[in-house]
Amino acid sequence: MTLPLKGLKVVAVEQAVAAPFATSRLADAGAEVIKIERPEGDFARGYDDVAAGQSSYFVWLNRGKTSVALDLRSDGGRAELFRLLEDADVLVLNLKRGALGRLGFTPERLARDFPRLITCSITGYGEGGPMADRKAYDLLIQAESGLCSITGGPTEPARVGMSIVDVATGATAHAAILEALIARGISGKGAAITISMFDVMADWMTVPLLNHEGGKTPTRVGMAHPSISPYSAFETRDSQLILISIQSDREWRMLCEHFLQRPDLGRDPRFATNVARVANRPETDGIVAEAFSRMSHDEALAALDRADVAMASVNDMAGLSAHPHLRRITVETPNGPVSYPAPAPRVAGEARHYGSVPDLPQPHLETEQSK
Repeated sequence: MTLPLKGLKVVAVEQAVAAPFATSRLADAGAEVIKIERPEGDFARGYDDVAAGQSSYFVWLNRGKTSVALDLRSDGGRAELFRLLEDADVLVLNLKRGALGRLGFTPERLARDFPRLITCSITGYGEGGPMADRKAYDLLIQAESGLCSITGGPTEPARVGMSIVDVATGATAHAAILEALIARGISGKGAAITISMFDVMADWMTVPLLNHEGGKTPTRVGMAHPSISPYSAFETRDSQLILISIQSDREWRMLCEHFLQRPDLGRDPRFATNVARVANRPETDGIVAEAFSRMSHDEALAALDRADVAMASVNDMAGLSAHPHLRRITVETPNGPVSYPAPAPRVAGEARHYGSVPDLPQPHLETEQSK
């Protein structure tokens, strides 16, 4: 089956995680993605060496791309970028604000010379505002946006354990580019998209922000939900954690009858409603914790299943690696095949092939630095 973006040409002046996430998804869908790297390579190539001696980040986010090394400070490098853009559909970049413009590729010039081109520029804080020129990386934005303040346990803030800002920004860019492609199919005109990492995370922080502005500032509660009870992790007799989620008063009554073996608690006014359970959270959680402590992990899962309660084992990476529900793909890399989790979307009747990861390219042009 022909992939949906076959025939689309994407030029990506990218590095690190956010933009490569977006363009890797375009490549998965059949687009030709030409990745522009510095002569020394995308610095994400050096983040670690755990994927067959290569960076896990780079192997994950650069499959299916062609890599070209260009020194965009040189006349020859800029000329080659212009040539690549002449028949490109999309230009993606995550550079400092205005960096491409300072090299001669201003938004005005791009719109004039390539009227059908869709550009997507990812920055930390956008094109304007008091912090527009500040450097921004994933954890910095986690902190600045307030995400760390609601993450972790009661004693101190914490980072989300993966690059959530970068991935969220890349996913936002991917969606915006696809919207612009649809619009271009109607109007014939390109688009200039700008995406701020801070804006993406502020958007995602809407619910805790509105709670704060409504007088209920969120607090850090670790593996518990701030406004639902019981929605926490509980330890079994064999020292394993299981997270349960009771989303309704009906589910609470099911838990009481089939798991706690205390149907009377389902009608007890101290626990009968979620508002009451949250108000009496220490006692609510204590009753549930005591029931878990009498069962092994497998016994608790079976009992929860009988009660039709939403649950999850609190896995570590070893648990994910061996998880029976994990789908994987294998991609070719310069150092051999690497297996990792498959992209989430699956289309009926369409078997996806995922391209190889490019080696560090040789510089495309060796030219004298421009003044």
